[in-house]
Amino acid sequence: MTVKTLPQPPKVGMVSLGCPKALVDSERILTKLRSDGYAMSPDYAGADVVLVNTCGFLDSAKAESLAAIGEAIAENGRVIVTGCMGNEADVIRARFPDVLAVTGSHQYEAVVEAVHAAAPPVPSPFVDLVPEAGLKLTPRHYSYLKISEGCNHRCKFCIIPSLRGDLVSRPAAAVVREAAKLVEAGTKELLVISQDTSAYGVDIRHAASKWEGREYRAHITDLARDLGKLGAWVRMHYIYPYPHVDQLMPLMAEGLVLPYLDIPFQHASPAVLRRMARPANEAKVLERIRSWRSIVPDLAIRSTFIVGFPGETEDDFRYLLDWLEEAGIDRAGCFKYEAVEGAAANALDGAVPEEVKEERWHRFMAAQARISAARLQCRIGREIDVIIDEADGEGGATGRSQWDAPEIDGQVLLRDTSAAPGDIVRVRIEDADETDLFGVPA
Repeated sequence: MTVKTLPQPPKVGMVSLGCPKALVDSERILTKLRSDGYAMSPDYAGADVVLVNTCGFLDSAKAESLAAIGEAIAENGRVIVTGCMGNEADVIRARFPDVLAVTGSHQYEAVVEAVHAAAPPVPSPFVDLVPEAGLKLTPRHYSYLKISEGCNHRCKFCIIPSLRGDLVSRPAAAVVREAAKLVEAGTKELLVISQDTSAYGVDIRHAASKWEGREYRAHITDLARDLGKLGAWVRMHYIYPYPHVDQLMPLMAEGLVLPYLDIPFQHASPAVLRRMARPANEAKVLERIRSWRSIVPDLAIRSTFIVGFPGETEDDFRYLLDWLEEAGIDRAGCFKYEAVEGAAANALDGAVPEEVKEERWHRFMAAQARISAARLQCRIGREIDVIIDEADGEGGATGRSQWDAPEIDGQVLLRDTSAAPGDIVRVRIEDADETDLFGVPA
């Protein structure tokens, strides 16, 4: 009997930078390459070609992307660049003339074609290469679910529309189908992401689409309800506080959606918000937060803010700190304003000195730490559900509550547990600090 030796497939390495939306792009690219017969390499040495998925949102992110490209060139030499900074191909090629190809964000076909040219695939009909849910770069028990691309807003500090275009929503049936496959493959938590999740479906007039004999409407409330019926935790990210967000509260109260909103407020001062061209009214938002918490007392709100935006005064900044306190923001990240090439904010006067930005950033972080610590103290003594991310095999484990998204929020640190990653366990909270909870199985 002749034994057929299968040819060794070419190997692809991946460096994925930037936000969860870019991570989803990387997963889609790798899934397609795996289906084409490629193997994945965990290091530079074993890769026939290396993909660098870049971020180009801030100058600091561009610097990180260029450094990653340089490292890949030095360690491997055969490099393809994609992602947001791929729109600046001339900058990349001027710095690294040896890159094999440069493509822009979500240009999946162009990336795959470039890999095919650099390391041609070896067809083999004998191996099933891709799981039905696709390849993932996150742990098995949670998955990012991208529902749209692009953004219709024109905030003056942001260049996302020029990088990713206007809003383009996926058909609701396609989103639910992907989510169902992920849950079937072991996902316990779905993290819904886009540039503007609240606007989902606006561009396609909330059109319905069919899957398995059912119609699914492309509206964020309908989508959240449909996802909540799949049996996994559903966490909403990048929510703008449009009026219809109020309709999510009953779904949270029913337990279909986690009591968690990630809302990018960016500031609270009306004057700064106007200069930013932000689509929000801070006074009404405070009223609505109180209304939301009257329906969902456990609602956690996380957000991001910018200090030192051109024209921001000391009074504006103090207004922001007071607003943080009144709103009871559970988690907050803060960025010192940074000029980005191509952003409309570059033309604004009233630049804030770097030392003032630094001082305000420290004051913001101190204020937010106090607020977070106070809100976490209220969790002590309660029993809550925790999803386990890591376990040390010696009774210790790290997980997250329904109020914590992976990598950006706090954790729940457990003792005396035999839980494994992906388990959802009942925990009694014994203590808390500024960011984390500490507990034991209930």
